[in-house]
Amino acid sequence: MKRYILFLLATLLSAAVSGQTAARTDSLAQHPQSEQTASAAYASDPDKLWDQANTAYINNDFPTAISLYETILSSGRQSGKLYYNLANAYFKEQEIGRAILNYNRALRLNPGNEDIRYNLQVAEKMTKDHIDAVPEFFVKTWLSNLRNLLSSTTWAVLSLVFLAAMLGSALFYLLSRRLVRRKIGFYGTATAFLLLVLTLCFAAIDRREAIDRTSAVVLRDAVAVKSSPNQNSTDLFILHEGTKVEISDRLNGWCEITIADGKKGWMECSTFETI
Repeated sequence: MKRYILFLLATLLSAAVSGQTAARTDSLAQHPQSEQTASAAYASDPDKLWDQANTAYINNDFPTAISLYETILSSGRQSGKLYYNLANAYFKEQEIGRAILNYNRALRLNPGNEDIRYNLQVAEKMTKDHIDAVPEFFVKTWLSNLRNLLSSTTWAVLSLVFLAAMLGSALFYLLSRRLVRRKIGFYGTATAFLLLVLTLCFAAIDRREAIDRTSAVVLRDAVAVKSSPNQNSTDLFILHEGTKVEISDRLNGWCEITIADGKKGWMECSTFETI
């Protein structure tokens, strides 16, 4: 029994370290929300552009702010604060599609930020398409909401915490002679194990979503969704600016998409942009 427990602990230790390594890679693009911290992360030129963009935004010169924020992004710098400010500027210019696109990008980097989530909801209410999503099993919805509270890096760190707790509880179980203490060690190990698995899964899912970007936002005023990847095929339905779609396939400049209510069809890939 003791050999089995020690083998299990060694296996989980290896998995947790792997998860933490992946999360560190993912966290390179993540920065805090404060302007001072985000600005300090940039080199001298992007730092000046950041200040100029913020000044333009404050002065209601939103086209200039958008241009400067986009220039910073084109240099390879990104942060949740940058995408959030850019989304706000697009929203002020009534470019709802690009506002929703960048709110989603900001939320991907800072999933627990309530300001981003609220502004995204406000922008989504301004779209023409009001699609009823396919109902999810309540447990799946609850777990998804829980996962979105923290970033993949945070979940990976928590997994190490629960790994340490599990190792401590397991050692307490192995070294204790009294039955009561062994029960405490056993239940402590089991609880920490379940939390470890949960946090590792959350970190892995977040990491996978960061790599496999299949979500996109329609940027054209109106787009006909076709029955096949051909302009001469039948129009199935129309989507408007700001609608979110999931990409399932690509073929010769066309993308097969699925919307929230489960409807599928083909759109030209140039009509939307991935999050």
